[in-house]
Amino acid sequence: MQPVSLSSERLLLQRAQLDDFEAYATLWSHPKVLRHIAPGGFTSERLFERFLKAEGCWSFFGFGYFMMRLKETDEPIGQIGFQEARREIVPSISGTLEAGWLIHPDHQGRGFAGEAAQALFAWGSRTFSGRRATCFISPDNPSSIRIAEKLGMRRLTETTYQGDPVIIFEREL
Repeated sequence: MQPVSLSSERLLLQRAQLDDFEAYATLWSHPKVLRHIAPGGFTSERLFERFLKAEGCWSFFGFGYFMMRLKETDEPIGQIGFQEARREIVPSISGTLEAGWLIHPDHQGRGFAGEAAQALFAWGSRTFSGRRATCFISPDNPSSIRIAEKLGMRRLTETTYQGDPVIIFEREL
């Protein structure tokens, strides 16, 4: 069964609703969020396609992305989850639960991403025990590298994705 939400001490992780698109677009349009992901940004059309793709992962694979909200205020501050993106990357990570997370810059540096990642991986370990989780991170993103390492992910290799250097991490759930 696919969860509608997960929670941690300070956060509520909820599957996105159509009403979340504006917050999603704001998050995914911020230059500081995109600096390690897509420095050129996304068109509004591409943002909506990405938003819909996240829900499609839930429908087809039983996992996807959550909107990250502060419990105290219900403010959306980020996104976290697993996806199947079938990326053209060597070595292939297709068939894994590819983890990803991002936090709005106004909320970075307070441990929210790590807290949400712990909740996500606890759910993933219960639900997909024995499956392989992966992520790839820019070597210029030490905060995300620390989160991956705290999750018990190990460096698999350094490679490139769309011409940019990345580090692939992996862990069995």
